[in-house]
Amino acid sequence: MTLRTFGFDEFGFLLQALHWTLLLTVIALIGGGLLGFAVALARTSSVQAIRFAAGTYIQVIQGIPVLMILFLSYYGLSLAGFELPPLFAAGASMTIYTSGYLAEIWRGCIQAVPKQQWEASESLAMTRLQQYRYVVLPQAGRISLPPTVGFAVQVVKNTSITSIIGFVELARAGQLINNATFQPFRVFIAVAVLYFVVCYPLSQLSRWLERRLHA
Repeated sequence: MTLRTFGFDEFGFLLQALHWTLLLTVIALIGGGLLGFAVALARTSSVQAIRFAAGTYIQVIQGIPVLMILFLSYYGLSLAGFELPPLFAAGASMTIYTSGYLAEIWRGCIQAVPKQQWEASESLAMTRLQQYRYVVLPQAGRISLPPTVGFAVQVVKNTSITSIIGFVELARAGQLINNATFQPFRVFIAVAVLYFVVCYPLSQLSRWLERRLHA
């Protein structure tokens, strides 16, 4: 039996897998951002029951490993008769995981807006919706940019967990190529470099935003 050698074709396969890694990251950040924003608003609600429900959701999501969420989405629903494609299950799992953390990040950013801003908007007879729209969210959004971009780095790296259900992202592609070439050093150095090329600029962007926005 002749073993394959890690070359341009194999590196091209890694680049294709990187495309799926980035796509899954975008799905997680968009879906998780929308859900997380709703949970963050609920977490800062004036109604205690809504705050409690949102807080419970965040604690549950942050208290469960993302791998367990993935198992429940893929294998659990499969046992219940719902056969989900790996991309759909991975996207749903990463969305739920991301929402729990973004909700807490953004909740902190909303509550970081000085109390005087809330009081000033109340003195102008603004409704709660107007307070959020014109006063609170613009300031909270500025504060939230650095930690949100920083968290995106974690999302990129955590997509590797989805390989457990057969989704071929970057880490899984590295495993497949290594099984075909038996050259783990070359293969996984290439995988690590690709992760670095994506994550390092995001980390630097997060630090730059933190300095630029004084957040």
